[in-house]
Amino acid sequence: MHLIATTAELEAVCAELAKSDFATVDTEFIRETTYWPELCLIQMAAPGISALIDPLAPGLDLAPFFALMADESVTKVFHAARQDIEIVFHLGGLIPHPVFDTQVAAMVCGFGDSVSYDQLVQKVTGTHLDKSSRFTDWRHRPLSDKQLSYALADVTHLIDVYQHLVAELTRENRAHWLNEEMEILTSRDTYDPHPEDAWKRLKMRLRKPQELAVVQAVAAWREREARERNVPRGRVLKDDAIYEVAQQQPRDAAALARLRTVPKGWERSATATALLEVVNAALALPKEALPRLPKTIQAPEGSGAASELLKVLLRLVAEKEGVAAKVLASGEDIDRIAAEGEQADVPAMHGWRREVFGNAALRLVRGEVAIRFDKRKIALLDVVRS
Repeated sequence: MHLIATTAELEAVCAELAKSDFATVDTEFIRETTYWPELCLIQMAAPGISALIDPLAPGLDLAPFFALMADESVTKVFHAARQDIEIVFHLGGLIPHPVFDTQVAAMVCGFGDSVSYDQLVQKVTGTHLDKSSRFTDWRHRPLSDKQLSYALADVTHLIDVYQHLVAELTRENRAHWLNEEMEILTSRDTYDPHPEDAWKRLKMRLRKPQELAVVQAVAAWREREARERNVPRGRVLKDDAIYEVAQQQPRDAAALARLRTVPKGWERSATATALLEVVNAALALPKEALPRLPKTIQAPEGSGAASELLKVLLRLVAEKEGVAAKVLASGEDIDRIAAEGEQADVPAMHGWRREVFGNAALRLVRGEVAIRFDKRKIALLDVVRS
């Protein structure tokens, strides 16, 4: 099985793919030991053509590939696109556009929450994929024909899946339902987060503004350090260590050494010295410069029960519409609608989601409809007020 390893070959195959109105794309990569994923293989296909590209080949220029990713006349079809797009953004400095994610489309078409590629292929085409090469070390060369066949199947069967989903979306008039998800998926902010926002991904209970100041500063420092050294965040400092640093607020190496989450002797390293500088700078902030603790919304009495009813409604609507519940509303959406009603500024209360689920959710919260159990089925019942 041929593996493209020269720029001339890549340019020729990309020119052929550009003649199609869509191209299926997948990548194989390794990221266990790095911050940025290491691209090891690119797979692409369109009706009548398929290609495997070796990005590790000496002298190979990926410019033709990036040009295809930016070609507005060709829809780039991925399954679970986020990590593939992250790779293109990091290496090529661009976001593929336009994009169609078959995992998202499958949820809209009723294939369940976060359906896997092999499950989707089986349901659409009846083909059972051999996934025995899933845990391949894609950096290793040469790759066997079995490994390459496995990789190529990730884009060749995607052609049929894409065409089936497009037909379904058109038939159900749901193509516009994907627009919001695709906008998020193709936003630069999704793949180029600011280090100053790194603290937001941490799940920590903070009681004082000074603790939050330390967490924000240390998380931003860790993010920059991990990027610069191209190592996983946890290699620089683990999440639980950030929390302990925020609580204990060590100002010197001796205090740092007493923390349970810090390896013995690490306090004498250059990295620890840099950490202490960041911590001391955060602790030196004047009171008026300290960040405010995020507001915790106090759920009104009875909203917990309302959330449970809304979850039943969500399942009812999802089954009726033949769409994954996850696409209509998240758990946070449900809780906030139960607590805030019309004032809940969540995705389920905007656009097509509001039409399909949000308005019904508000009617339930206002007591205008009730949920009943009739002949072993759940149904909605309009409430007539006297």
